[in-house]
Amino acid sequence: MTIKILVCDDQDIVCEGLERILNSDPDLEVVGIAREGNEALKILPEVHPDLVLMDLKMPGMNGVTASRKIHQRYPEIPVLVLTTYDDDEWVFDAIRSGASGYLLKDTPREELIKAIKGTLEGESFVDPSITRKLLTRLARTTPEPERPSTLSFSEREMEILQLLARGLSNSEIAQELFLSEGTIRNYTSAIFSTLGVSDRTQAAVAAIRYGFVNLSDL
Repeated sequence: MTIKILVCDDQDIVCEGLERILNSDPDLEVVGIAREGNEALKILPEVHPDLVLMDLKMPGMNGVTASRKIHQRYPEIPVLVLTTYDDDEWVFDAIRSGASGYLLKDTPREELIKAIKGTLEGESFVDPSITRKLLTRLARTTPEPERPSTLSFSEREMEILQLLARGLSNSEIAQELFLSEGTIRNYTSAIFSTLGVSDRTQAAVAAIRYGFVNLSDL
């Protein structure tokens, strides 16, 4: 099944390049291009994308606001940020707005395609150069709740949660623990359910806030 993508970026050369790169993969198809957030919201219900590839700094409605509105109106459609900005505030605001991942525009073609496909399988991709500062900022600026007495994990779930918080993908965790990817997916789904979150980034933050993972271990 072909993955339909809506690209939202105000630079023509970027849009043309992304369209060429993504359409070269038989599993991907760019079904729409928007130059700013308002246009993305307008055409989104017309093209029915499976994923939105979103820039941040654009005229009109920026990518942070657009990501938030898409997440509110179409929670089933993930937003993957692709931008040149690794500034703390932009990263922080984009993830808080509901973006499923955050990549920089110098991400290699293979990694971008992997991130798109992985995002639709429930994984979260954040550029390695900003993962730790993102988790640190999110964990420290979100009110620290008391850990519910019923919140507990098995030894295997704790192993997976530790690796997940370090940014490892399901395939990497499977290799680390000598388990199948399907088994890891089942475990991560159970972990998300226990923590009351919907993606890996939120799970990592919750794990840090509740004291299951120490920042010093990341």
